[in-house]
Amino acid sequence: MAGPVELPDRIGILPFRNKVLLPGAIIRIRCTSPSSVKLVEQELWQREEKGLIGILPVRDAAETVSAGSLLSQGTDLGDRSSKNQTGMSDSHKLNGKSQQEPVHWHTRGVAARALHLSRGVEKPSGRVTYTVVLEGLCRFSIMELNTKGTYSTARISPLDMTKAEMERVEQDPDFIELSRQFKVTAMELISVLEQKQKTSGRTKVLLETVPLHKLADIFVASFEMSFEEQLSMLDSVDVKVRLSKAAELVDRHLQSIRVAEKITKKVEGQLSKSQKEYLLRQQMRAIKEELGDNDDEDDDVVGLERKMQAAGMPSNVWKHAQRELRRLKKMQPQQPGYNSSRVYLELLADLPWQTTSEEVELDLKAAKERLDSDHFGLEKVKQRIIEYLAVRKLKPDARGPVLCFVGPPGVGKTSLASSIAAALGRKFVRISLGGVKDEADIRGHRRTYIGSMPGRLIDGLKKVTVCNPVMLLDEIDKTGSDIRGDPASALLEVLDPEQNKSFNDHYLNVPFDLSKVIFVATANRAQPIPPPLLDRMEVIELPGYTAEEKLKIAMCHLIPRVLHQHGLNSEFLKIPEVMVKLIIQRYTREAGVRNLERNLAALARAAAVRVAEQEHTSVPLNKYVHRISSPFLESSRLAEAGEVEMEVLPMGVNNHEISSALSIMPPMIVDEDMLEKVLGPPKYDDKETAERVATPGVSVGLVWTSFGGEVQFVEATSMVGKGDLHLTGQLGDVIKESAQIALTWVRARATELNLACAEESTNLLEGRDIHIHFPAGAVPKDGPSAGVTLVTSLISLFSRRRVRSDTAMTGEMTLRGLVLPVGGIKDKVLAAHRYGLKRVILPERNLKDLAEVPAAVLGSMEILLAKRMEDVLEHAFEGGCPWRQHSRL
Repeated sequence: MAGPVELPDRIGILPFRNKVLLPGAIIRIRCTSPSSVKLVEQELWQREEKGLIGILPVRDAAETVSAGSLLSQGTDLGDRSSKNQTGMSDSHKLNGKSQQEPVHWHTRGVAARALHLSRGVEKPSGRVTYTVVLEGLCRFSIMELNTKGTYSTARISPLDMTKAEMERVEQDPDFIELSRQFKVTAMELISVLEQKQKTSGRTKVLLETVPLHKLADIFVASFEMSFEEQLSMLDSVDVKVRLSKAAELVDRHLQSIRVAEKITKKVEGQLSKSQKEYLLRQQMRAIKEELGDNDDEDDDVVGLERKMQAAGMPSNVWKHAQRELRRLKKMQPQQPGYNSSRVYLELLADLPWQTTSEEVELDLKAAKERLDSDHFGLEKVKQRIIEYLAVRKLKPDARGPVLCFVGPPGVGKTSLASSIAAALGRKFVRISLGGVKDEADIRGHRRTYIGSMPGRLIDGLKKVTVCNPVMLLDEIDKTGSDIRGDPASALLEVLDPEQNKSFNDHYLNVPFDLSKVIFVATANRAQPIPPPLLDRMEVIELPGYTAEEKLKIAMCHLIPRVLHQHGLNSEFLKIPEVMVKLIIQRYTREAGVRNLERNLAALARAAAVRVAEQEHTSVPLNKYVHRISSPFLESSRLAEAGEVEMEVLPMGVNNHEISSALSIMPPMIVDEDMLEKVLGPPKYDDKETAERVATPGVSVGLVWTSFGGEVQFVEATSMVGKGDLHLTGQLGDVIKESAQIALTWVRARATELNLACAEESTNLLEGRDIHIHFPAGAVPKDGPSAGVTLVTSLISLFSRRRVRSDTAMTGEMTLRGLVLPVGGIKDKVLAAHRYGLKRVILPERNLKDLAEVPAAVLGSMEILLAKRMEDVLEHAFEGGCPWRQHSRL
C-alpha cells in the first residue's frame, strides 16, 4: 500500500450488489454464476499474483446486504448478472433476471486483488465455484462498460492522486487540521474498544504506519453504515472530503458506544441482585427508549394485538381487552402474572366472536335419507328431528327447544346429534358432562386462582372456531354436586335462550353470546336430571331395539363397518343371517347394539389372523417357469436403479398349478362351531326362566335401568323363626317398603286366598321367618314397580304352586290391592321379548303406553292387563289363582 497501483486500461468487472468495497478493506466472496466463475478463472486464477478485477457497486431494490467488518462474508453472486450494454450516466440501468427488477451500475469502483483463491466443485451437478478473499486497492472511474461478453468488462481511468499531488495536499493547513482531528477521534475510539474488548494495541500501529487518506477507508469499512453512506465514501475522491467524512463516521461510532455504555450502567443500577438474569431484556428495552423506537413489528405482543383486532370482538369486550393489553406491555415476561395475562388475551383473540359456519340450504329429503342411512328404526325420533329441521328452514333464527335424547347406551343418541349437525351444515362439538361435579367446569375458574382455565363450553367453542356449532351436552344426567357447586344449576343459564345471550364465564369475565349455538343433550335416565333443568329441554326417549331390528342393523350397518375397520371384506369373511340371530339370542341381551358389535369384531379378528397368516405363505411356481433377463431393459433407465426380472411360461404348458396356487383363498363362513370357538359357550339360554321358576316361591318381574329394560327374578322362602321378614339383594328404601306392603296384603287375605283355614290361625308367620331375595346382589335395586311381583312370589310360596315360566309382570300395588301404573313400559316389554317370554302382565292404566311398542313385538306376545291384584294372580298361575287351594307352612 506504499505506492500507487498501476491499472490496465480495461479490466474485468464483478458486480457487488447493494454493498461497497473500499480501498484497504478485505472481503470474501463466493462466486457461483457462470459469468462470475469465468471472470475469476480468467482474470485471477490464470494470472495468479498479477490478476486484478474491478468491484463495481450495483444497486438492486429487491435485495439489501448488510456491511461487514474488516474481513466479512460476502454475498453469493448467482445468475443475476446484467446482459445488456448501456451508455454512461450517473448510474447505468440494466435489467437482471426479469424486466421488472431494474439494476443500477455505479460509475465508480475499486480495483481489487486476490489474497486467497480456492476452487470447488458442487455435487452432483459438477458446477465449478470459486471462493475469493479480495483486498481493495484503489478507486477508478468507468469510461466505457461492456456487458455483452462472457463477463462484464470496462475501460477505466484511475482516480487516486499521484505521489507529487499527495505531497502538495499534505502541506495544506486544512488537511493538517483534519488529520489531527481524525487521529484524536480514532485514538479515542481505539482506547474505548481496547478497554471493552481487552484487545492488544496492534490497532494503534495502523495510525503510525498507514497514510491517513488510506486509513480513513480502512476505518470506515469496519463500521455499520447504509449503502448510501458507503457510496458517498467511495465517491469521495478528494482526500480532504474523504477525511472529513471519515472523521464524522468515527465520531458517530464513538458516540454510539458511549450511549450503549450509559444505557448499560443505567439498567444495571436499577436491577437488584435477584434480577440480574434479566439484564439482556432490560438492555433491549433501554435501547428502544434511547432511540425512541418502540414499534417492533416482529414483537410477539404486536402480533397478538393485530390478532385481537381481527377477532371482531364487541365494543365492550374490546375495551376490556385493550386495558389488559396495556397492562401486559408494561410487564416483564419474567413477572409471575405475565404468562397468565398473555394466555387470557390469546383466548380472547382465538374465540369466534362473530365467525359462523355458512349454513347450507336445508334439504329435508336429503336429511331424511341421511337419518335413514345412519339409523335403523327410531321412526318417531327421526320424525321429530325432521320437524325440528323444518322449523329451522322456515325460520333460521328461531329459538327452538333443546332436544334431550334419553335412552340406554348404544341406541344412537350421539350419532343422532351428529346427523343434525351434518343436515344443518354446521360444525359439531361434544362436551362430556359425565362425572362433572364442579361448577367451574361449566363457568370456568376465576383468574385469581393458579392454573385457572375457561369452562368446557368456552373451550369447546375455541376448538371448533365458530360461534354457531351444534353442541352436544353428553351424559347430562351424570352430573353431580358437592361443596364446589352444582354444574346442573350452571347449565340453567346455558340452556335458557333468554339468558345465554350474555353467558358470563368466570375466566373470561366478559359476556359471550351463546344464542347461536344449537344445544342437544343426551342422558340414560331422565330422573336424575333436576326438574328446573329438565323443564328447559324436550325429552325424546330412545327405547332399545328388538331382535329383528338388531338383526337388520347388524346386516346393514355393523358387519360392513366391522369388516372395514379390520381390513377385510365379504370375500374373506361371511356371517350368515342365521348366525347373527344366534349371536343376538345367545350372547347379547342389551337394549343397544354395542355388545353385538363387539362380538362381530371378535369374529373379524379371528378372520384377520387367518388372512394375515395366508399372506406369508409362499406360492410355488411351475417347474416350466424360467427366469430371464431382458436386454432391452437397462438398469440406467429404471427409477431408483430398480431391478427387473421376467417370468416366461412356454407355450402349450399346462398352467393349472400356477392358477391354483395364486387363486384367492375361500372366504371364512361363520358357523356354530366357530361361534363357540371364538365367543365361548353361550351366555344366555331360553330355558333359564323355566329352570329358575321350577320351584314355588319364585316369580319373574320386569324392571327399568339406565341400560334399558331388564328381567328381575324374585325368590321367597321360609324357615323356622320369630315371624321376621328378611330382605337381601342391595335394595333401596322404596323396594323395601313394597316388600312390607306385599307381605301385609298377603297376610290380610290369607283366608280369602285359602292359604289358611278359617278355624286355624291366620297368622302365616307364626313360628316362621320369611326371606325375600333379589338375585344379582352386587347391583343396586330400587323403584316402585316390584309390588305385584313380590305378592306373586309370596302367594306361590304359601300355596306351594309354581308361577308360569313364560309370564313376567310389572306394577305397583296399594294396601287395598289396586294395581298402579308404572313407567318404562316399552323398555320392559322389549326386555321380556329378548328373554323369550310370551306373556306380560301390565297395569290396566298402562294400556296407552303399548302404542310405543313395535307391532312385531306385540304380535308375538300376549299382553295381560290387571286392575286389581286378584287379576294378576289369576294370570300368573297355571289354572288361575289358587282360591280353593289349602296350604300350611
